[in-house]
Amino acid sequence: MNYCFRRRFSYIVALTLADFPAFVNSKNFPAYPSALLKNRINPKKLLSKSNYSDIIVISENKTQTEAENMLEIRNLTKTYKGGKTAVADLSLTVHSGDIYGFIGHNGAGKTTTIKSIVGIHDFDKGEILVDGKSVLTQPLACKQVLAYIPDNPDIYEYLTGIQYLNFIADIYKVSKKDREERIRRESEEFGIYSVLGDLVSTYSHGMRQKLVLIGALIHEPRLLVLDEPFVGLDPEASLLLKKKMRSLCDRGSAIFFSTHVLEVAEKLCTRIAVISGGRLAAEGDTRELTQDKSLEDVFMEVTGHDKAD
Repeated sequence: MNYCFRRRFSYIVALTLADFPAFVNSKNFPAYPSALLKNRINPKKLLSKSNYSDIIVISENKTQTEAENMLEIRNLTKTYKGGKTAVADLSLTVHSGDIYGFIGHNGAGKTTTIKSIVGIHDFDKGEILVDGKSVLTQPLACKQVLAYIPDNPDIYEYLTGIQYLNFIADIYKVSKKDREERIRRESEEFGIYSVLGDLVSTYSHGMRQKLVLIGALIHEPRLLVLDEPFVGLDPEASLLLKKKMRSLCDRGSAIFFSTHVLEVAEKLCTRIAVISGGRLAAEGDTRELTQDKSLEDVFMEVTGHDKAD
């Protein structure tokens, strides 16, 4: 198995298959998985192939124990071709139980940071640790404990909703009993249980967003990383997601997410970081950071912008 294939398939695990088509269409990605999916072969059959077992099968869920630091970013620097520095010397720590908001205007470096955390982007300098493990030297160990939802999930349309969720559950080796219970509970709460047998191509944007959220929660990740998670969700689903986030953190997990909605960040987050021009402009406990000001006031002061994008 060549290195390129191994690495790209490990990315799929980090992405919870939300960006699967981008990798299928990549010139370096073998056509075999794509052919299987186009013919609607059961995803379990794909995962049962022995030559994939050392790559994509994630170990059984660990017992959730308290971890002091679930995410550590140390002096992260990322420069793109052409010399543009997207992130410069960024350092922050997310503890177990934290709902950590990452805010900044468009182009500030939020998505670059998030994609570096989950292994999509390489970076030039620094270190990123997930549950004490390096994303560079122990990428699969990091992916065992995290889930990632991008800002614009793009699920492969030839899967049904239940096939997608079973595929994710198989990757993380979620037991039959646990997956059935979790899929039913989450899909009923998000209001898509009745359409799980339908092809994803028939889903609306909001329904796809809900499906990806369920997929991210199915293995009860220790670290949930989200890029603009409330975009495309109706008010009821947004409220439910907030409750899910709080519940997950109450059980010792941590959440790191970007958002443009400052009111949501101020009410929901235990800690907040503001990034501006690729650099950390402010960081701290939400109450201490805002004190007698609104988060919008703080954002305007530290970034020099009239308003948040």
